[in-house]
Amino acid sequence: MFDQINLRVFANHVRAAAENMAYTLQRTAHSAFVKETEDFTVMLMNRRGETFGVPMGLGATWYPGLTWGRVIDMVEDYRPGDVAFTNDPYSGHVATHAPDTHLWKPVFYDGEIIAWTGGHIHNTDMGGAVPASLSRALTDIHQEGIRFPPMKLVREGIFDETILRIMTTNVRKPDLNLGDIKALVGALNTGERKILAMVQKFGKQVFLEGVEALLDHAEAQARAILRSIPDGTWEFVDYADEDSVEANPCRLKLTLTIKGDESVLDFTGSDPQLGSSLNVPSGGDPRHTMLLVGVYYVLYTLNPNILLNTGLTRPFTCIAPKGSVLNPVQPAAVGMRSLTCARLRSVIFGAFSQAVPERLPAAPAGNNCIVNVMTTDERSGRSVLAAVNPVVGGGGGMPHRDGTNGSGADAAYLKNTPIEITETEVPIEFLRYGLARDSGGAGRWRGGLATEMAFRVFAPGSRITARNRDRSFFRPWGVLGGCAAGLSDMVLNPGTDRYRRLGNIDTAVLQPGDVLEIRSAGGGGRGNPQEREIWRVARDVERGYVSVEAAEQGYGVVIRQGVVDEAATASLRSVAAAPAGHFNFGPEREGYEAQWTPASYALLTDILAGLPIHWRFFAKTEIFRRMKNRAGHDGVAAAFAEVRARFQEMPEPALAGRQAAE
Repeated sequence: MFDQINLRVFANHVRAAAENMAYTLQRTAHSAFVKETEDFTVMLMNRRGETFGVPMGLGATWYPGLTWGRVIDMVEDYRPGDVAFTNDPYSGHVATHAPDTHLWKPVFYDGEIIAWTGGHIHNTDMGGAVPASLSRALTDIHQEGIRFPPMKLVREGIFDETILRIMTTNVRKPDLNLGDIKALVGALNTGERKILAMVQKFGKQVFLEGVEALLDHAEAQARAILRSIPDGTWEFVDYADEDSVEANPCRLKLTLTIKGDESVLDFTGSDPQLGSSLNVPSGGDPRHTMLLVGVYYVLYTLNPNILLNTGLTRPFTCIAPKGSVLNPVQPAAVGMRSLTCARLRSVIFGAFSQAVPERLPAAPAGNNCIVNVMTTDERSGRSVLAAVNPVVGGGGGMPHRDGTNGSGADAAYLKNTPIEITETEVPIEFLRYGLARDSGGAGRWRGGLATEMAFRVFAPGSRITARNRDRSFFRPWGVLGGCAAGLSDMVLNPGTDRYRRLGNIDTAVLQPGDVLEIRSAGGGGRGNPQEREIWRVARDVERGYVSVEAAEQGYGVVIRQGVVDEAATASLRSVAAAPAGHFNFGPEREGYEAQWTPASYALLTDILAGLPIHWRFFAKTEIFRRMKNRAGHDGVAAAFAEVRARFQEMPEPALAGRQAAE
């Protein structure tokens, strides 16, 4: 039996083992996206494939609740030295898009498997229709690169060269893929050694009991947090700017229910499975880690001492209807699921913000744009494909401080690559990489500033992918009187006669001398900006975070020639109206929801749920096309009537949909 002291000692051993794995991978990986940006995970799993140990300071933070049991069971006859792998999102729903290659290794002791080591790396490219394999425009998973169902990659310590040849034949940068995969195998071997060292130190039975105690303790911590929140039900909705090249918003809806030490997250009312790659392949798992990433952040915010493992997921049940954007069926494309997951986290944050408003921040930027460049290096004549830097925005204003600038909250794990390294590896020239003025939402606690980056290319036909472009229309929201944040943007050749705004386009072809400028969104503000201390506003202006104009308009602080005009400031603040409502969404969303009311979306959801899955996205698109000069429930009903008359091939909706439309 573990007491609290012994359990903490054991937890520290586990964390040290996981961090040794992470250091092994980071220091031996080949691609900048793994070794610098750190888009990877490593973990320790129990015999059932439940994660019980992850590093705290290295790698992605999405997977502490990942369960590997489904893919483990798809491979037979494990032997010492074996390593299995998959990158197929529809084989066990552990991998969630093709570039994420997941590996796992059994750890044997006394002839039996006592644990597993595992992890993933985001490969620079897995083939498919576009460089880096990811674009919102892709509509079928077969366009997103080569997929491998769960199988052995290493047999008793020997790589399967046939599998490696198949992979390297189908990807654009085989050396990077092989280098990163072999680095991950090295990390799994490190984890195996560390687990066996723990078994030698504590004994096999104590080790096995300790693993289960860690899971149980994390569960108890999660339940204690839920008990500290009042029982109730809260709804929240947020939108991705565009559901596909059709450019209609993608709606995510959450009904959060907390009762005692349990919680249900019901995503009914979210958009149907999309004809783009924004779908999230959860397989309907009620505790799929991708559906619960936002929950991990909330739990850690409310108790920074929680253990991060699968035990955290036990008090939660997710409902994601089959055929929805959060539970698609094959062959739906899923490569850009990270964009939808960012909005999914915003939805979870918004629901919990209503439950415990005094303890949670405003919305983070919610878009982590990953920029890849495929070009020719004129110095060597080689083709180069590499990630140049993530463009991520600030965190939302906190209950006790401003939001983190540049890379805050749920995107903070994505590290920036020093531009000197990028310019060495990729023939581009950085013109700017820094913080964007006036991008954080105004508030008593200001939202974190956005990141902006501009670079020039030198070779013809340079292909750019900028995945996860979002928040160019729907702003990150402010809370408790705080203002919504600045929007993201992407433009070509700013300040010239060849200027072109690209919006949320995620692929482009650049020619010699072209300049691409990308800006993320900022974080939402928290609290009434008129209550922000004048000296803080003046300091923000001095640092270049806030312009003189924004200080006056947003905060009521008048600055003339670098000095605060105290009389004018007092006068301006005395007549400022107090903000109303829990959320500030900005004028764009308010205008959109004047047309697309809750009643209109309720009817749309009912109609689409009554159709076969493969008709739903088509029907949604056609209804949206017919909503010009229409609004609300009656507008949707009239639009759907036109769709049914035009497309008589469309099956009759099921009973609920038929009744709703009549």
